[in-house]
Amino acid sequence: QVQLVESGGGLVQAGGPLRLSCAASGRTFTSYAVGWFRQAPGKEREFVAAISRGGISTYYADSVKGRFTISRDNAKNTVYLQMNSLKPEDTAVYYCAAKSDPVLARTAYEYWGQGTQVTVSS
Repeated sequence: QVQLVESGGGLVQAGGPLRLSCAASGRTFTSYAVGWFRQAPGKEREFVAAISRGGISTYYADSVKGRFTISRDNAKNTVYLQMNSLKPEDTAVYYCAAKSDPVLARTAYEYWGQGTQVTVSS
């Protein structure tokens, strides 16, 4: 089992950057692919990005491609989401999640963090 804790959320102006972190503890971190998801008020949770166990492969939702970058530092048991050119529609609670299945996908995540709020003002 792995425990996940997100941090780095906050209030930012449109066009600005923000970096989220997802710190993992528990079993071997490199056994898990990690994804970021978000949920805006009144909307369903949606996939944002995912990264493979070794950090070589990444996968993005079309809505964030070119603006967001997912990365990981396995020595620090941490995954990052660098968000640039933020838009008001990026406002949401952001969650990281881990899956033992190595296939990068939007589904089958087994472990979830508690989330961190990102608010983008116009």
